Amino acid sequence: MSTIDLIQSAPAHATPTVQGEPVKVMIVTDAWEPQVNGVVRTLTSTRRELEAMGHIVDMITPLEFTTVPCPTYPEIRLSILPAKRVRRRIEAFAPQALHIATEGPLGLAARAYALRHKLPFTTAYHTRFPEYVQARFAVPLAWTYRFLRWFHGSARAVMAPTPVVLRDLEAYGITNGVLWTRGVDLDVFTTQRPNMLNTAHPIFLYVGRVAVEKNVEAFLALDLPGSKWVVGEGPALAGLKAKYPNANYLGVLKQPELAKVYASADVFVFPSRTDTFGLVLLEALASGLPVAAYPVTGPIDVLGDAPAGVMREDLREACLEALRIDRATARAHAELFSWRAASEQFLAHLRPLPAAQAADAQAAQPSTATGA
Repeated sequence: MSTIDLIQSAPAHATPTVQGEPVKVMIVTDAWEPQVNGVVRTLTSTRRELEAMGHIVDMITPLEFTTVPCPTYPEIRLSILPAKRVRRRIEAFAPQALHIATEGPLGLAARAYALRHKLPFTTAYHTRFPEYVQARFAVPLAWTYRFLRWFHGSARAVMAPTPVVLRDLEAYGITNGVLWTRGVDLDVFTTQRPNMLNTAHPIFLYVGRVAVEKNVEAFLALDLPGSKWVVGEGPALAGLKAKYPNANYLGVLKQPELAKVYASADVFVFPSRTDTFGLVLLEALASGLPVAAYPVTGPIDVLGDAPAGVMREDLREACLEALRIDRATARAHAELFSWRAASEQFLAHLRPLPAAQAADAQAAQPSTATGA
């Protein structure tokens, strides 16, 4: 069953919402701006939608802490000794629901606090972290999944973006998964063609992190007509520029500029074999770009059986076939996804904190709201 089939599915348990009243939701995340990735895009979009629905959202992010760069990935900042401030922030806000979005230092600190105070919480599985670690450091998958079982096992629910990812988690013993799908901003990403890319057509485009796990070289090595563009940054960028100088490279773009680049291209190429979803797939489709991809998790869940893209083990063949797909077909498929529906799904999965515990935390606010 594809994500499309389950996008409107509702969980079997009650939500924290009472008589339509606003819910105070605290989200703890190690991934945040200025990072540009699917996790940050998901969380910013979810926060925007929840607040538009009248809910109150507070976020604990690395911007509040002293940080150090992640080894081999300096764009990611790791918070140093965050436990005390995480505790103070949670107690000061007195949330009705606690969501831990990532497994980094902030997520670990929030998890420890919740377990110590017997607070229910939810978590999320955004990226195929074990596969990334294996690709970078040759660490066996079983070792990293053991850590994930430990981290997510205490959560009341772990939210995953697709049914295939849920099955992957279950195969490694993480059985408390629920579906939290994704959306796309259809007002930002449109089919209006501004012709931003002044190179030969057809234009084949990749957008995303430029890292070994994204398999960008599989795209750049293809013998294709026209021109190739890569939008994004990452540790593999310098090497790929040197090896494939005939391709065109742009850095990280803000959404308005990125939307124009999407709409200027002819085919979106998604060479990753390790993504859980791939928000860029929806952004490309919303811009009228047909997708060329491998038949793997992410593209399978986004495209399903829709004629909006081509999935082949021969990526070159997929790229050439995708040129025949009408842009309106791609756009129509993207319109099946919305951030409002995804955010309602997120809200429904949250577990309410017991009223007495929330009251205790609120009572602690005057003495804990200040300090680092």
